[in-house]
Amino acid sequence: MYTYKIYNSVAEQGIDCLKKNGFVEHKHDPDVLVMRSHHLVEEDFNPSLKCICRAGAGVNHIPLEMATKKGVAVFNTPGGNANAVKELVICGLLLSSRGIIQGHKFTQNIKDTNHDDVTNLVESNKKNFKGSELKGKTIGIIGLGSIGSLLAQSVESMGMKIIGYDPNISIDSAWQLPKDVEKADDLKYLLSNSDYISIHVPLIDETKNLIKKDNIKYMKNGSRLINLSRGAIVNNDDVLEALKNKKISCFVTDFPTPEMIKRSNEFDDVILMPHLGASTKEAEINCSIMAAEQANKFLKDGEIINSVNFPRVRLGRTTENRLVIVHKDQPGVLGRITAEIAAENINIADMINKSRNEIAITLIDLGEEPSKNLIENIKEMKRVLSIRKC
Repeated sequence: MYTYKIYNSVAEQGIDCLKKNGFVEHKHDPDVLVMRSHHLVEEDFNPSLKCICRAGAGVNHIPLEMATKKGVAVFNTPGGNANAVKELVICGLLLSSRGIIQGHKFTQNIKDTNHDDVTNLVESNKKNFKGSELKGKTIGIIGLGSIGSLLAQSVESMGMKIIGYDPNISIDSAWQLPKDVEKADDLKYLLSNSDYISIHVPLIDETKNLIKKDNIKYMKNGSRLINLSRGAIVNNDDVLEALKNKKISCFVTDFPTPEMIKRSNEFDDVILMPHLGASTKEAEINCSIMAAEQANKFLKDGEIINSVNFPRVRLGRTTENRLVIVHKDQPGVLGRITAEIAAENINIADMINKSRNEIAITLIDLGEEPSKNLIENIKEMKRVLSIRKC
């Protein structure tokens, strides 16, 4: 029986999925943490913890290095909120192009007039909110994962031209792209040829301040920038300067700051949203179910699909006696493990070993049930972080 602990408000459908698979709640020593935006600290890593499942994509609030050192797998749910974010990007494209917010503010301020006066005011002032159509314009999509590839499909149907940039694109994501997406070999090319730029990359050291004055200078004059990814990916001070000198005509962001709020109150070139990207009931349900299913597959079979710190691994079941071993990826470790099994005169029916950076995971199906002594001997090996039978 495996146990779980919930942080934040996770959709009930995900909790029901855990319960259906035999998990029970345990708030003090769980096997899995299921969470959304809670910031984890060392005290959250209880002795029995085996995995952390984030119902969402971003994991910058999870100490990944600490989790890896403790042999704890960290999962996220890429794609679970992709449609929600994609729809909001399309909203951002329209808001930045059609004078919708500006027109709304104007009509809100029409007071004490009759029907004919309102009509005349609207007709005489609508030219002030004239916008541009998206059809025929070029959008540069930075990051072509679940959200970026889905966005590319949608804007293509709207008649937009697409430039994509993602040096780490996966084969699965590449298959999802429309055939007419132009591949940018570098960020400079995308920025200098796009009317709209939408960012869809995770916040890591390499992407912090990805958009800054050093490359904003390459943007087309009057281009529009949309950031629904993470706030720190864009250097707001540099964007503010670009707005002031009209290099950027509109900035749409899901991450308000005091400086951006002040700018939006004074000018119409900043559109702020309170982190609404994944805030739909459907996205929350999708992500919670994905998180629960990943916990179930990992704890019951050792299967890893969407981990941000462990390698991808899967092994079809050949016996009921499977060992899941997390260890350092160093020479000789696997040999010592198999030697210990051989010393017990137990046959290895099947096995797989995968590594990622300094961590490795080995799944071994045994011909008979391993003894407590065998498991303890492997557990005590240097460089073995954890072992369990499932």
